[in-house]
Amino acid sequence: MTVNHSNRTFHGVQALIFDLDGTLIDSKLDLALAVNATLEHMGREPLEHERIYGYVGDGAPMLVRRALGTEVSEQELAQGLEYFLSYYRDHMLDHTVTYPGVREGLELLKAYRMAVLTNKPVRFSQGILDGLGIARCFRYVYGGNSFRTKKPDPEGANVLLRDLGVRPHEAMVVGDSEVDVRTARNAGTWVCGVSYGLGTEGLRIYPPDILIDSLTELAAHLNGSHSF
Repeated sequence: MTVNHSNRTFHGVQALIFDLDGTLIDSKLDLALAVNATLEHMGREPLEHERIYGYVGDGAPMLVRRALGTEVSEQELAQGLEYFLSYYRDHMLDHTVTYPGVREGLELLKAYRMAVLTNKPVRFSQGILDGLGIARCFRYVYGGNSFRTKKPDPEGANVLLRDLGVRPHEAMVVGDSEVDVRTARNAGTWVCGVSYGLGTEGLRIYPPDILIDSLTELAAHLNGSHSF
């Protein structure tokens, strides 16, 4: 992967837009368990967790559609999605935790304007951030149902640029997958990839401007002004 790991700095960045699953939180086990509970409810065989992990990143409807298979009817999809959302709401914090270094990294970055933009439904996203005690770090939290479109469409990122009062070159998207890189490119912002998430293979195809192994590394690359 042609990415500068350690030498590049981004002096003008004033705002950070974070992905959630695979970037801030390790939620993959709760998602996999919710998917398999849905499949059981629908009379289907369970899937291996690793396979389900590869389905994460494009929002709950797409996750459920992929799990049920491409030939699923719209009626079955609606039934499966309803059950998945109900089950996940009750179990979304059973095993979900912040990744190592996330809490420390957010503390190092507290001078920046920070927000979350995820394809996860916003009520679940806010609930998880609240439950894990890191919601206070973010001025805004937008989810996959906050706008007409989801990432990688730039609509959500563009709204956040306005909300945070920055221009595209003053913002950086932080995420674990090609969806986040494409979102940043479409919005004209910088993008930082994290190596520990769910979308490492996608980052090989869509390389970010910088790749880090821990969120604690990001502050060293952001030496811009904080007079806001």
